[in-house]
Amino acid sequence: MVHTPTRQITLEQFLALPETKPASEYIDGQIIQKPMPQGHHSVIQSELLTELTLVLKRQGIAVPFSELRCTFGGRSIVPDIAVFENLRVPTNAGEIENVFMIAPDWTIEVLSPGQSANKVLKNINHCLAHGAQMGWLIDPSDRSVVISGSGYSAEVVDEPLAILPVPNFAKSLQLSIEQMFSWLNLA
Repeated sequence: MVHTPTRQITLEQFLALPETKPASEYIDGQIIQKPMPQGHHSVIQSELLTELTLVLKRQGIAVPFSELRCTFGGRSIVPDIAVFENLRVPTNAGEIENVFMIAPDWTIEVLSPGQSANKVLKNINHCLAHGAQMGWLIDPSDRSVVISGSGYSAEVVDEPLAILPVPNFAKSLQLSIEQMFSWLNLA
């Protein structure tokens, strides 16, 4: 993805703009549109969201959100999946709010063809710097996941039988690399 610098705008100006499809993010005064998801990205994102919902939401532990705008620390980003522990989900009278002005507890991105891994890792690191417990960068092209967490350096997990590390609140989720990438098979 080639990014051509444009004139800088403020976060407030960005938030007043209409939403785009695919979503645009506000990073360092620039508007950067995310790439349109393709097949691998779409399947992994939807299957992982389903798995997280079954394991975490149904147990009352956390809520996973797909393509949720999160605005914090001078950025407005849209992780492919943002997971919030139940106690941190913004609510009003028991109902989930529309606007999230905090970092997710766990941010998950699926790399799309042509997307800059470094740009995505910068967003993950931004989340970690603002309270996220963990970030995943899933790369369907080489069947790997880069795991980042506060307090340790990034780790590439690519062994098929390896169980992926998860934040402490999600310990009930047991998912291997092989299981995750088997979602790409039709049968």
